[in-house]
Amino acid sequence: MTETTLAIANDIEARFPQCVTPDERGGYEGYLIEAGKLVEFATALRDEFGYDFLSSVTGVDYLPDEKMEVVYHTYRSTGGGAFVFKVQTPRQTPSVPSLCGIFPGAEFQEREAWDLLGIHFQGHPDLRRILMWEGFEGHPLRKDWKEAYYESDAKPFDSRWPVGEIYRAEDENPFKGNVVYPQGFDPDKWTPEGETALYAGMHEVETDEAMHTDQIVVNLGPQHPSTHGVFRMVATLDGETIVKLRPVMGYLHRNHEKIGERNTYLMNIPFTDRLDYLSSMTANWGYVQAVEKLLGPKTAAPERAEYIRVIMAEFTRISNHLMAIGALLNDLGAYFTPMLYALKERELILDIFEATAGSRMMCNYYRFGGLARDLPAGVYEKMRDLAFERLPRQIDELDRYLTENEVVIARCEGVGVLTPEEAIAYSAVGPVLRASGVPYDVRRADPYGIYERFDFDVAVRYHGDVYDRYLVRLDEIRQSIRILQQALDDLPEGEIMAGKPKYSMRVPAGEAYGRVEAPKGELGFYVVSDGSANPWRYHVRAPSFINLTALSKMCEGDKVADAVIILGSIDIVLGETDR
Repeated sequence: MTETTLAIANDIEARFPQCVTPDERGGYEGYLIEAGKLVEFATALRDEFGYDFLSSVTGVDYLPDEKMEVVYHTYRSTGGGAFVFKVQTPRQTPSVPSLCGIFPGAEFQEREAWDLLGIHFQGHPDLRRILMWEGFEGHPLRKDWKEAYYESDAKPFDSRWPVGEIYRAEDENPFKGNVVYPQGFDPDKWTPEGETALYAGMHEVETDEAMHTDQIVVNLGPQHPSTHGVFRMVATLDGETIVKLRPVMGYLHRNHEKIGERNTYLMNIPFTDRLDYLSSMTANWGYVQAVEKLLGPKTAAPERAEYIRVIMAEFTRISNHLMAIGALLNDLGAYFTPMLYALKERELILDIFEATAGSRMMCNYYRFGGLARDLPAGVYEKMRDLAFERLPRQIDELDRYLTENEVVIARCEGVGVLTPEEAIAYSAVGPVLRASGVPYDVRRADPYGIYERFDFDVAVRYHGDVYDRYLVRLDEIRQSIRILQQALDDLPEGEIMAGKPKYSMRVPAGEAYGRVEAPKGELGFYVVSDGSANPWRYHVRAPSFINLTALSKMCEGDKVADAVIILGSIDIVLGETDR
């Protein structure tokens, strides 16, 4: 904790005596708040102490202690480290006040904690399941919830190691016998209550129009070519104007976090590749960083590994933004020509990933304390050619083709506007936040790795519309090239791993939050260790998921055709949204 943070913490303790106490558990940080004072405390934290950005809301099930905990990570939008606070509640009837009225960005995260852990948030405006379906039995992230194919709490399973008598779980569970429904639930007579609740608030939204017209509710998706996967938008239309919109996700959900809590720590590294599968290197880094905090200084990565981590992360950012720009132009109706120009450069970056990590997309390259392997012969020269010669030239060409295009300007300027205040309130991150005039970038606001060594600018635009979100990504590609040029010039020789790689290890008990500036914004991993070889709690703060909280705000007042490009300008990947 810095001196500034410590001083603020002392002021907060004085402001809230008795109801705010330091978390004194070994390996833990932050403050425990009485549930009855939570709303008052959060309001003061935002208005009096400047922690106006609620980044992450995480539920944790402490089964042996018969309690649940909600963990909040807040930051100042001007930069600096986290202020962490927590609320504990009895496990049998877990209930805490909702913070949606203070931090609207908590809406989807609280719904997720209700859906997966059964924590009730008093006063939440729309507390429904968000990732599971209404006929699902129980809350799957609870530690005593067992799935139909349950074999053991933690991997490696005894049937695989050391005994090695493998069997298929399906063989032990006859077809149709692997589903558990809630008591009294008959799927043949099911009325989708969640859908009824969803549609209930979508009809007859009051408008300022002098002439009364009928409003209709339409669904865009989940099978729609412009929803970037199985994603759905339910919109109330007055003519062609959107007066209300709600995003619906979860169609791709596979309970990534439940599987992550069963895996060993090392097993989760390739599993993070499957989140934002267009940006696996940065997903590796965020998770590895969290576990390295738990392991302590002994796992600090060597200098060469730190430089290569930055190089791979910035190539990943360029690759992602090329894909995002190409896909946005597809959404605008340009079909595939701009996308092909973008994909051509992305393929050259994926060549580097394949040569180094062995895979183009699921890279599994970062390790606790370093990297899986060093750069093979010829890759460094290829990196220099891309960073110093080809990419600057090709990005300028893409800029010339697209930025002043009259169709791009007409369709994107003034569409999907999100003000700076709204962007902060809705916990927006990445290009979505910076296009609204908030120059917040984790690499500068709360540096990690060796980013403080590099000279680069935080890309920021000030209109908060689709056009500026496109421009910010173009600006960020150029800044990533600047970082790459410096990193490649300064890349030292040496080891790429601290110590000998281990298949499995016991991680000291405690908690850690590792966050990186992924291409889509702040990607965070909250990990709780109980001292074993498997995480007790493994939570992903997914920018694709949380950035969607502001989608309704961006779309209301625009045309139904604009909803497609507004969604495209957020740049989501459903593997990360649904997890």
